[in-house]
This record gives sequence, C-alpha cells and structure tokens, in this order.
Amino acid sequence: QVQLVESGGGLVQPGGSLMLSCAASGFIFSNYAMSWFRQAPGKEREFVASIAFSGTSTRYADSAKGRFTISRDNAKDTVYLQIDSLNTEDTAAYYCNRAQPFGAASMTPGPYWGQGTQVTVSS
Repeated sequence: QVQLVESGGGLVQPGGSLMLSCAASGFIFSNYAMSWFRQAPGKEREFVASIAFSGTSTRYADSAKGRFTISRDNAKDTVYLQIDSLNTEDTAAYYCNRAQPFGAASMTPGPYWGQGTQVTVSS
C-alpha cells in the first residue's frame, strides 16, 4: 500500500533552516509528481511546493518562493523540502502528498498523504 512518511520537523529559531524528508513506498516513486502542503493551527491546508515526476520542473506557492526548495531523489524514493530563513508564519504541520502519475509540478493534490511533521518556529 502507498505510504508516505515525513520527518525532519522540529523547533527552530527564527532565521533558521530545516530540511524535511518524505520517504515513499508502495508505488513506483519515479512515476509520480510529489508535493508538500502545510496546515497551521486554525487554518486550512495550503499548497507549498511541487516537483514533477521527472524532477525537471517545480512550482511554489507565492509564500514559498525564494526560501523553500523542493527536490527529489528517485534512487531513494524520497522527496525533500529545504526551508531557509524560517519565520513564525512558517509554523505548521507539513504534509507530503503523492500527486499525478507522470505529472508536472502542480498545486492539485492527489489522494495520498503522509501523517505530517510539525515545524515550530519560535525564539
């Protein structure tokens, strides 16, 4: 069965950096676009970044441009999200999502989600 397991979250001071990882299993990882979403307390889940199945294109939410970098390693069945210059507004649970087969980077989520990893930005 499809499994997505996020890791790498934690408590970080403003201005710090984190790299989130999402390990995938149960499907042919290299055939799928992959995305990251986040959900802050009391808010709806929102798109953060996506990467095409080939890894050749990416897409970011406006709030993520310039500080977030999505990447993937198809040999390790893992997608990453590097977050730099963290601020308190980045505090949220971050979720990995399996997007479309043979798809380009997209804001549209697929049906499979990980359990999330919490990122808390606080001094």
